[in-house]
Amino acid sequence: MVVSQGKLIDLVSERDDARKVILQGKSSRQTQVKEIMTSPAIFMTPEQTVEDGMRIMTQKHIRHLPVVEDGILLGVVSIGDLVKWMIAAQQQTISQLHNYMTSQYPG
Repeated sequence: MVVSQGKLIDLVSERDDARKVILQGKSSRQTQVKEIMTSPAIFMTPEQTVEDGMRIMTQKHIRHLPVVEDGILLGVVSIGDLVKWMIAAQQQTISQLHNYMTSQYPG
């Protein structure tokens, strides 16, 4: 994340480094971040859902997604974070359905 005064400016990924520095025969030590930043920055807001995050990551072929509110970087979620959350939610739904199906009817 490229952040200035708490605000997300842009992103630099391993892919940016590989494509814009290494594959072009440049030196990482001499290449400025502003030359290889991903622009515009891809992010999500706290109000968006886990499914929104998964969709953004899938469409943009990224593994990390900043969470931004009013331009301020709040944190970063990874594809692993979202997958773990979705698995836990599915396990909870399965458990609730199992309990409902195996419970005794009154009377």
